[in-house]
Amino acid sequence: MSAIANESGPAVLLVSNFLSGWDGRRTYAEDLAARLEGAGLRIRTSSRLAFKPARLADMVLAAAGGRGAYELAVIDVYSGQAFFWAEAAARAARVAGKRIVLVLHGGRLPEFAARHERRVAALLAGADAVIAPSAYLEQAFRRFRPDIRVLPNAIDLRAYPFRIREQARPRLVWLRSFHQIYNPVMAIEVLERVRRRHREANLAMYGPDKDGTLALCRKRAAELGVADAVRFAGVVPKEQVGRALAEADIFLNTTNVDNTPVSVIEAMACGLCVVSTDAGGVPFLVGDGREALLVRPGDADGMVEAVLRLLEDAPLCRRLSAAAREKAQEFGWESVLPLWMDLFGSLRLAREVGR
Repeated sequence: MSAIANESGPAVLLVSNFLSGWDGRRTYAEDLAARLEGAGLRIRTSSRLAFKPARLADMVLAAAGGRGAYELAVIDVYSGQAFFWAEAAARAARVAGKRIVLVLHGGRLPEFAARHERRVAALLAGADAVIAPSAYLEQAFRRFRPDIRVLPNAIDLRAYPFRIREQARPRLVWLRSFHQIYNPVMAIEVLERVRRRHREANLAMYGPDKDGTLALCRKRAAELGVADAVRFAGVVPKEQVGRALAEADIFLNTTNVDNTPVSVIEAMACGLCVVSTDAGGVPFLVGDGREALLVRPGDADGMVEAVLRLLEDAPLCRRLSAAAREKAQEFGWESVLPLWMDLFGSLRLAREVGR
């Protein structure tokens, strides 16, 4: 690791959502903050406030130096309203004379950038470094910044019990927010068709309801006569995700929009056989027939066929399961944290050379 980890002095400010105190769901930013502190960096964070106007004000105040001295701001950039928050925080940090690292997030960000090209270009041009968690976003934003670094989202591999799926059982799992862009209703429809050949098939669905889609899933399960085979398990605490996933053998990712879904990485870490749509950045994460089976977004028939293949082809299960775990190891903190430290070290070196 870079020597920066052991130095005292100004802190690194992380500007993102740190809301586990309100909803109990630990964010990736919170994990990153803890890992960076464990590596010896002084970390400041913003914001832990749930009320949106107050959270925006807190982010801007922190970036302006209102929380005390810091050297470098790491600002998460999402689409929609959150983009303008990042823009405001970056402006405050720039006025304060701080270095800025922008971290791109979300499968909808390329679409947003197409509608707001000038603002996106200006924001990225003013940063000292821009990070993408996937080659998908790096490629999508290369026209704005040719020097974007890929630093993948990381997981603690020890939290995900692994076993090779020698023969997949018809135990399916879905884990995501219940939102229309993730198309959870499709998972219900897949289960119903799989049960026509495997009557014992069941599905566990984990996640918070974001837009009323959970009620639609319950209704669809009742309409299709599979309500007794679907378990709506609610939000699972981060530390229990691995154990929850490990109970199943096949992971369904039905999304219509995606970047590099951490839930898929978590499933692979457990050795589950993954069946996913090829939306957004998913093909940049896994190869069809290599670490997962991929279908087009909305293709319930294709997903049913893929699940049936897994249930009836033991060698395929074993191959995908082993390859999935091997792929997931690339996302362990042991691999990703040194990349962050190298980034901080190079920015400090660039500053000192520029003096």
